[in-house]
Amino acid sequence: MVSPKFALWSALAGGLIPVMGVLNARLGRALGEPLHAPVVLLIIAFCASLVLSLSLTQSLPNISNLSQAQPIDFAGGLIVCFYVLSATLLAPRLGIGNFILFAVVTQTLTSAVIDHFGLFGVLVREVSFKRMVGLVIVIVGLIITQLASNQSTPDAS
Repeated sequence: MVSPKFALWSALAGGLIPVMGVLNARLGRALGEPLHAPVVLLIIAFCASLVLSLSLTQSLPNISNLSQAQPIDFAGGLIVCFYVLSATLLAPRLGIGNFILFAVVTQTLTSAVIDHFGLFGVLVREVSFKRMVGLVIVIVGLIITQLASNQSTPDAS
């Protein structure tokens, strides 16, 4: 069973993602160039991470330990950059709800694959029949929302 404290923390983090997308788009408009918003955002994120890391650990990362990491371990930074750029550029075009819906459905499916096969060294958690049914329901929900959306609003491509 998942700890309620961690579930709430995760829910809060997830709930802030659409807010981030909206604010990034607004920042891009204010700066006059959407691609500048992620630059500013990531500088703020770096500064906040540095302050929190120093506050909570009273130290900085030991640079010599970086040699222990595999090159793929650094890809998370590229993924964060890609996500923030995508949210900034796509949310105003698709709508924040659609952007987040596609992102969450894909995150859920990708997570299931990673867990099922133990990719990247995570603990194997095979996808059970019930979990598979849940994943199918998520996909059907995505399809239904898109069909409903296509009937009510024009495509904003």
